[in-house]
Amino acid sequence: MWKRMDFQQETAQLLNSDFKDLSDAANKLATHVIKVASVGGFGASFFGFFAAVAAIYLLVLDRTNWKTNILTSLLIPYIFFSLPSIVFGIFRGEIGKWVALVAVVLRLFIPKHFPDWLELPGALILLIVVSPELVASTFRNDIVGVIVCLVIACYLLQEHIRASGGFRNSFTKANGVSNSIGIILLLVYPVWALLTIIF
Repeated sequence: MWKRMDFQQETAQLLNSDFKDLSDAANKLATHVIKVASVGGFGASFFGFFAAVAAIYLLVLDRTNWKTNILTSLLIPYIFFSLPSIVFGIFRGEIGKWVALVAVVLRLFIPKHFPDWLELPGALILLIVVSPELVASTFRNDIVGVIVCLVIACYLLQEHIRASGGFRNSFTKANGVSNSIGIILLLVYPVWALLTIIF
């Protein structure tokens, strides 16, 4: 009988030490994954692209039958700060300059043929092309851009909830659900970037 109790105690101690080792390994793995994602920039680039797509989705949604009362022009600086560096570099180069030139020429000389839905994308291209290096490089890749994105996302979420008539209505009305999901997706990038900057 004593041998049986000793065996059970030894087994319990071994299992406890194994579970402790497993939890330590899981904690180290999570810490290393966050460090690699933040140092390598993969996580920030992925979530930045994800957030930019969500913002473009909200811009398109606003131009369709799902009109909202939120200030969608705030999505332009959000896209500016969250766009991944590769895509930003393409639009900041010669391609962006040509697109901006065509947009300005159309808007100035043929305003009747320049649709209203092209004004915000045209403003985004102009912002990317003409922004100074301090804003385009330093602020975009720093905590300043992350905080701007976080403030814009929180403001849009708050305004959407208010315009819907409350938190419950923003998730139960037909057009409220799609807009709520899109705005909540905007919060992913700044929250991830803040976590990687802080830790």
